[in-house]
Amino acid sequence: MTAEDADIARVNWNADGLAPVVVQQFDSREVLMLAWMDAEALRRTLTGGRAVYWSRSRQEYWRKGDTSGNTQQVHAVAVDCDADTILLTVDQHGPACHTGTRTCFDGRELTLSAEAGE
Repeated sequence: MTAEDADIARVNWNADGLAPVVVQQFDSREVLMLAWMDAEALRRTLTGGRAVYWSRSRQEYWRKGDTSGNTQQVHAVAVDCDADTILLTVDQHGPACHTGTRTCFDGRELTLSAEAGE
């Protein structure tokens, strides 16, 4: 068994064989986006050095930046305490979001009630 196989086997994939991936800028820790991976996408990411995801809507793999030029060079990969979520720290080149914003969360804040902060 390779090191990649052992790491992939650690992930608790959901019923669809997927795990959510939180993508974070490696130096600022800014959250850039959320995506999905299956075992093959994780394998490609671990061995290729660039982020590869599974598109649930298109039902295909996509390596971030192949069409947009906005690449993600992978710095580290980790799983959470339950091994059901992946954390990818990357060096983002260009916007992370398909809408052209730096992150998928830019300008999308929701209103928090004053009572909720108490």
